[in-house]
Amino acid sequence: MEYLRNLGSAAVSTLVQKSGINLPFTLGVKVSSCETLWTLYDATKRDDGTPVSVFEYDLVHPLNKSTVPLARNALRKLRTIRHPDILKFMDVVESDSAIFIMTERVRSLQTALQAMPPRAPQEREEWLLWGLHRVSVALAFINDSASSTHGNVRPKSIFITPSGEWKLGGFEILSCPKDDLAVLYTMGGLLPEAMSYASPEVKKSGWSALKDGPIHAADSYALGLLLHATFNPTDPSPATVQPPHPPPQPSSRGAIPQSVFPSFRKLLNPNPKTRMSPKVFLGIGMAETVGEGSGFFSDNRLVKVCGGLDHFSLSSESEKGSLIRMLKDSASSFPPEFAAFRILPSLVSALEFGGASATSIVPLILQFGKNVPPEDYSRTVLMPLVKLYANPDRGMRMALLDNLPEYADKLEKKVFVDQVWPHLQTGFSDTVAVIREATVRAMVLLSSKLNDRILNNDLLRHLARMQNDPEASIRTNTCILIGRLGPSLGYNTKRKVLVPAFSRALKDPFVHARVAGLMAFMATSDCYDVEDVAGKVIPNIAGATLDKEKKVRDQAFKAVELFVKKLEAHAATMPETAFTEGEGTNALESMPGSFSQTSIVSSATGAAGTLASWAITSIGRKLAPSDLQSTISSSAEPLVAISSAASAAPTITSNSPGSPQLKGLQLGKNKANIDSIAAQVFIESSTEDNGSWANDTSHDYFADGDWGAFESAPPIVGPVPKPAVKPGIGRLGLCPLADEYQQRKESVNPRSMTPQLETRGKRTSSIAPSVVAFSPASSARSTPIPSPLPADSEKERTIKPISKEEKAAEMARRKEERRLRIEKLKEQKKNAAAAAGS
Repeated sequence: MEYLRNLGSAAVSTLVQKSGINLPFTLGVKVSSCETLWTLYDATKRDDGTPVSVFEYDLVHPLNKSTVPLARNALRKLRTIRHPDILKFMDVVESDSAIFIMTERVRSLQTALQAMPPRAPQEREEWLLWGLHRVSVALAFINDSASSTHGNVRPKSIFITPSGEWKLGGFEILSCPKDDLAVLYTMGGLLPEAMSYASPEVKKSGWSALKDGPIHAADSYALGLLLHATFNPTDPSPATVQPPHPPPQPSSRGAIPQSVFPSFRKLLNPNPKTRMSPKVFLGIGMAETVGEGSGFFSDNRLVKVCGGLDHFSLSSESEKGSLIRMLKDSASSFPPEFAAFRILPSLVSALEFGGASATSIVPLILQFGKNVPPEDYSRTVLMPLVKLYANPDRGMRMALLDNLPEYADKLEKKVFVDQVWPHLQTGFSDTVAVIREATVRAMVLLSSKLNDRILNNDLLRHLARMQNDPEASIRTNTCILIGRLGPSLGYNTKRKVLVPAFSRALKDPFVHARVAGLMAFMATSDCYDVEDVAGKVIPNIAGATLDKEKKVRDQAFKAVELFVKKLEAHAATMPETAFTEGEGTNALESMPGSFSQTSIVSSATGAAGTLASWAITSIGRKLAPSDLQSTISSSAEPLVAISSAASAAPTITSNSPGSPQLKGLQLGKNKANIDSIAAQVFIESSTEDNGSWANDTSHDYFADGDWGAFESAPPIVGPVPKPAVKPGIGRLGLCPLADEYQQRKESVNPRSMTPQLETRGKRTSSIAPSVVAFSPASSARSTPIPSPLPADSEKERTIKPISKEEKAAEMARRKEERRLRIEKLKEQKKNAAAAAGS
């Protein structure tokens, strides 16, 4: 059986469970043991994981057979006697082999005194007096209210909770004189070291002598010995324990406080009838007037705190205020375990059930929570605070939000999303502006606790409404918050939200809101694509550079500078041109009117000069070198308008007044002279009758889909006379720029059947005036062939007016010529195909 006792907690649990017992706890480490009575284990409650202690009594141990009644008496009394200063009974498991009593988590006072860390003498004295006060209260309750004698007051029967409170246990011989099953008077001597703490009358007449004496006699004497053992743990027992039991001398006081020593002597009075009872000792210690030998409990700081916390809800406002001030002023001087597990739960309870000001209590909770071990912080501090978010009291909400920096980083993400956010978001729509603003500011600290749905959806909807809040400070803080949240938003959300939100802030009438908008733009500069920077961000910021407030203007220029630098850095990585290899490296230079300036101007004057040279260069590129050296004639002849429907109507002049009239155009032949009537009719037909090409026989030619025969038409034979145009007028009678525009317009639709006028060959006039003369072959092409001017053409002739009948006759003649020409081309094509086949 001795082997089983050394197996450890796990083996004990296994053996008990195999016996069919369902334990409500899980045994842990063995803490301490008595030689013949209880073994103390740390354990964990199965249903909720609460730390507990388990006292095991081995019923089958040979040395325990005589003390089994004491163990059962302890179980019976612990079940029935309940008091805050008595060890708290929770559950019991009995079997034929063992008794397991489950209590609150405790450790022996004797073990605690040995392991007590070094403390200042004043702090140690306060803690010991506070513990003795709790034991005195428990003994007074047992002696007076329970009409019983404890009989076993010693360090081993006192237990310390995690909060440092002293709890009275060791009820093995606790008995009531009227109880038939009282074990004190018959079996008191069975306890280990029973005579070391026995009173003089017991040592003289045995345990039965207690039945006739005062009910408190044995406990008063043991309380005196306990007082000496706690203040002087290394000193031997006082001389009064040995006959003839002389009273303690001042020289034997040791570390016992001077105010306590008179009562200490009375507790050790050898005469049981004049011996001070625990109740009297407690009364002297709690006296309101502190004097010689009194008030040592009432003046104790820990005793005051515990009394104030226990009666907090019933105290007046002044008493509550004085207690809170005392806690705040001396928070750092309390024992860590006392602050974490005694003061803190009482404050949380007072805050949760009312009767306390949240503004003053919440900071204290967080202050005392710093002493809580990390593994217990969530359960002891965070969860009570999280529950308070469901409280609709505005003072409570403000206190929680104002102190959020103290605990925000310790909140778990799941706890915040499930338990805090549903209540916290109501603050965005609160009717009190202070709550709305505090809620906005709190989101800066809690942004890392948000999931994607809340961050990119729910929260942004609230913030969009906050930007229209009547309070300027709320609008400003909202803009700042969006700027802080920007980098953590989703990609699509950034593009949709950031620019509109900050742009709205730039239009805010509150100057600090506008500054916040600019700073938010700068803080989120990495959140924008370069296209958005150029097309959205900079245009919105640019307006702020002319703000009425200098602070806004300065910030706007800094923002513009930042984003322009980003654009410059990106532009430096781009290719010089978008044209790929094969499209021509000089494609841009070959385009009409393209800008060829390679240097960058830095001033308005330089830009104006560059633009002027650009326009001149683009025009000059369309003129021949000889044209660039010609001069514009200062004389001007009357111009005859040909058609008002044409966009640029040309004015054509003949070579000489006596030139013969143009009789007709034949395929493959050119007339020596061109009649002015034909030229006029041609121009009018090309401008007024746009649909004429769709009704003649040329449609059949294009339907064949063969452009080869059209390109291989017979060449023009012989020179074609070319009438001169008026000096100072271009090809179509307009300025050179208009001619250039007309040519570019014609090149857009190469299939246009409208005859065009162009110049070709070497020009001999001063500014190369020309007019187009058409050959049969050129009239079938989209690009007509120009004819050179005669060398002797020195004078201009005026175009004669023509009638409608002459125009109609000319059009009919030209259509017939065109039909014949097309038929001849088709015939040539067939002959060529036959020759190739043979």
